Amino acid sequence: MRIDRQQAFSGTTDADIPVAALEAYLSQHISGFEGTLIAQRFRGGQSNPTYKLATPQRAYVLRRKPFGKLLPSAHAIEREFRVTEALAHAGFPVAHPLHLCTDENIIGAAFYVMEHAEGRVFWEPHARGLSKQDRAALFSSLNQTIAKLHGFDPVSLGLADFGRPQGYVARQIKRWSEQYRASETETIPEMDRLIAWLPGACPPDSGAAIVHGDFRLDNCIIHPTEPRVIAVLDWELSTIGDPLADFTYHLMQWYMPVSETGAGVGSLLGHERDPGIPPVESYIAEYCHGTGRDGIPGLDVYMAYNFFRLAAILQGILGRVRDGTAANADAAAMARQVRPLAETAWTFARKAGA
Repeated sequence: MRIDRQQAFSGTTDADIPVAALEAYLSQHISGFEGTLIAQRFRGGQSNPTYKLATPQRAYVLRRKPFGKLLPSAHAIEREFRVTEALAHAGFPVAHPLHLCTDENIIGAAFYVMEHAEGRVFWEPHARGLSKQDRAALFSSLNQTIAKLHGFDPVSLGLADFGRPQGYVARQIKRWSEQYRASETETIPEMDRLIAWLPGACPPDSGAAIVHGDFRLDNCIIHPTEPRVIAVLDWELSTIGDPLADFTYHLMQWYMPVSETGAGVGSLLGHERDPGIPPVESYIAEYCHGTGRDGIPGLDVYMAYNFFRLAAILQGILGRVRDGTAANADAAAMARQVRPLAETAWTFARKAGA
């Protein structure tokens, strides 16, 4: 049965955190926080569970680490808080973070609270329901947003130690190979081949920038009525790294295998001709113009790496299903995309000479 992603991932459900304890804690740590707290959990998202907090005066958003056993270095909400705080001060569109709590005794896991950005979330990358003009403007806004992110100097943001600028892709390949092995549930030959091939195929560093790590439309809040990004969400994977690796991850939507159930990552396949959706070549050209680049050398290697990386990320979700710590009821269905993603990655690897 195929789900409607927009319907399935929108809205909220009952919260699974101790609201009274949270209300007492936040009233002591966030200026102006007062009144009876109502908490609801957002349906969307697979990594760090996220909640809407409502008081009579104001709405907030809370993100916490999952309960239970976690993979090494995963769910780094402390890093999310730090990078969004720096970017908010620099004028980049994020939901302003307000408080970080690393005391797991309050709600059972570390968490942080941010402002609530009122707007729209499109769970399909073709942004169903928009006119040709608004869809084209939305894609341009996405492009300009990631280009703006990659234009920041990490040192000037106070993030010089947020990551190591050299060898980002190589480290990512090593990290996600290890994470994949730690959560592996079946043998996928393409993943084994990629783990063997990718370390020797790394493109040279294209520069050092703040990279989001999971930049796509459904990780953005869009203005309630205008086709523009007002807040980029989900900074768990952010670091200092290769901006072209980050941008080519964003390009995967043009090639993403379509999920049979609809629970996987959204795809533009079948929607390439929808009014307002730019050809991938034009989208690349706009980014290169906005960042002063002549092009993207090694594009097929970057695409192979990114599809491998996403396969490993989703395998981690399947590992959490196995361990009982998955954050979403659709996690198992979403994780069934691991094999198609690995096959797509290997197709790009073959194009690159593997």
